[in-house]
Amino acid sequence: MKRRQFITSAASAAMGLVMGCQPRAADSPKPGKRPNVLFIITDQQHAGMMSCMGNKWLKTPAVDSLAACGIRFERAYACNPVCAPNRFSIQTGLMPSAVGMGRNEHAAGVVETDEMMAQTLGRLFQNAGYETAYGGKVHLPPKMNNVENIGYRYLTNDKRQGLAETCAKFIKGHHSRPFFLFASFINPHDICYMAINDFNRSKGKGPIDNLDSRICEQVLDRARNSGDIDAFVKKNCPPLPVNHHVPGNEPQCITEKYLNARAFRAYARKNWTENQWRLHRWLYCRLTEIVDSQIKTVLDALRQAGLEDNTLIVFTSDHGDMDSAHKMEHKSVLYEEALRIPLIIRYKGRIAKGLVDDTHLVSNGLDVLPTLCDYAGIEPPVGLHGASLRPLAEGKLAKNWRDFVVFESQNGRGVRTQRYKYCIYDSGEHREQLIDLKSDPGEMNNLAELEDYKQVLEKHRQLLHRWIETTGDKIASEYIDIKT
Repeated sequence: MKRRQFITSAASAAMGLVMGCQPRAADSPKPGKRPNVLFIITDQQHAGMMSCMGNKWLKTPAVDSLAACGIRFERAYACNPVCAPNRFSIQTGLMPSAVGMGRNEHAAGVVETDEMMAQTLGRLFQNAGYETAYGGKVHLPPKMNNVENIGYRYLTNDKRQGLAETCAKFIKGHHSRPFFLFASFINPHDICYMAINDFNRSKGKGPIDNLDSRICEQVLDRARNSGDIDAFVKKNCPPLPVNHHVPGNEPQCITEKYLNARAFRAYARKNWTENQWRLHRWLYCRLTEIVDSQIKTVLDALRQAGLEDNTLIVFTSDHGDMDSAHKMEHKSVLYEEALRIPLIIRYKGRIAKGLVDDTHLVSNGLDVLPTLCDYAGIEPPVGLHGASLRPLAEGKLAKNWRDFVVFESQNGRGVRTQRYKYCIYDSGEHREQLIDLKSDPGEMNNLAELEDYKQVLEKHRQLLHRWIETTGDKIASEYIDIKT
């Protein structure tokens, strides 16, 4: 396992702003004492959207402080890069395909069995004697969408500063037993509305009239009201990423079933100017800073309540955003920007501060549940495909750790190994995509049709085929020949 010290001036500065991480004699939890668990999840924040990742275009002191005081997993992936499927996975430890879910719209048709409901995070912790609470965005299949059915007391449906303040009040309240608090924030998801509203305007319509859209518009107005939008972009907006252009031999399915299926997405790829893409990146940064300030409210409350020494904190996101890579915004495709998410674990006295694991392949949808159960002394459900991250976090030998991680989307499947990434889609030309992430981290060159990579391609096909057979993925079985 390769581990390196986490070194960043942004994180060092953040430590004093949010939560100190200097070890003290009291930092080590008493033997047998179960920790509180604070699980913080944002919506649509890709792995690079933290200043502790070296992103100089935003400041995220709250999550930076967690990384400075714990461990950050650099190769962490979502099971599916959209909300409902991956949130289902986080709650159950199951792949979304286990219940026939490939996209958000499929959630309404999911049939939740009694067994499935009993193995949710909330129910497992509730049955183990924890005080369980949930606040913010839910977005799960019908029965699960009422979080009381999966073991939580619902604190608030506010997903913004109201959620932060409600969580802070909960933390500072009286607790006769350990608590498990699931805090689910909405941002930077409001970024979705820039392309949607821009497309509406191109059709002579107004912006969507909901809170998410209004927040997006209000932040954008800072730029629009600057007087000279070109000068504003030049001075303030991040440059285009090196992989901004459409890659060669991109699977046709991405255009036909991901972009063209949502007209605003196709419109952005075809029509947006460099300034529009850069402004989108600027907006994404500002919305991420907004949610980071809300997370700070929660972390400050934990410190003020004197509970940080015996609280396990996990920070992650449900999926990423394309952030102008390959001339795309939104999510759902199997590119790195949509799939890779932040994952940070902090537990004073148990996890050394400032560590980065840039070696092990991790799935937040599969591995979160067994990890939290491990720390709480709860027996996880049998038959899950995830594993506890505790050995990795605490610098212990993790026997037989996976050498690949699998992810799903509405029309495709993919597998990531240490060096390569293989994806296959259900239709169109160039159905298969093979990327050498070591030499091509921006995913610009599809190697799947090159003779020199036939053996690499076949190896990854077989890894994915065995996974599909093992997990009983009936959706993928319809378009992937698992006998190849």
